[in-house]
Amino acid sequence: MGDKTTISTLVEGGSASAGPPLGPELGPLPTDVGEVVKAINEKTADFQGMEVPVDVIVDEETGDFEIEVGKPPAAVLIKDELGIESGSGEPNKNKVADMEFATACKVARMKASDLLAMDLRGAVKEIIGTAHSMGVTIDGKDAYDVAQEIDEGKYDDKLEAEEGI
Repeated sequence: MGDKTTISTLVEGGSASAGPPLGPELGPLPTDVGEVVKAINEKTADFQGMEVPVDVIVDEETGDFEIEVGKPPAAVLIKDELGIESGSGEPNKNKVADMEFATACKVARMKASDLLAMDLRGAVKEIIGTAHSMGVTIDGKDAYDVAQEIDEGKYDDKLEAEEGI
């Protein structure tokens, strides 16, 4: 088996094309660019409208390839769940949306394999931290305050209920 080249890029789910950034990177390699694009679009179809990290690993001798699709960034998942275009430019002053605690848990489960947290509690705190930096409140409260309340055990019952889902 020959050397492998890995091309890492962000593509819009289901909308990869042979143009930049993929085409120029794949062009010199002995693989069918159209087949790679088709495979990426099939694997990212569930992420329509979202930027998705994709790795294309190509065998430089045979042209065989494999596609690894990552998960969209937490901020993208939060925006998608809340139906907002962007976070706040001044998150400490201007809040752009309110997210239910259950939604924070849902996003945490979606991103679990990419997060540093060891359990749902830690994963939710990471998502809440992202929400805080975007100017998103949690159940009408500042995200920082909710993270403090999680540490104090005030959300233990909700976290236990979410883990059972």
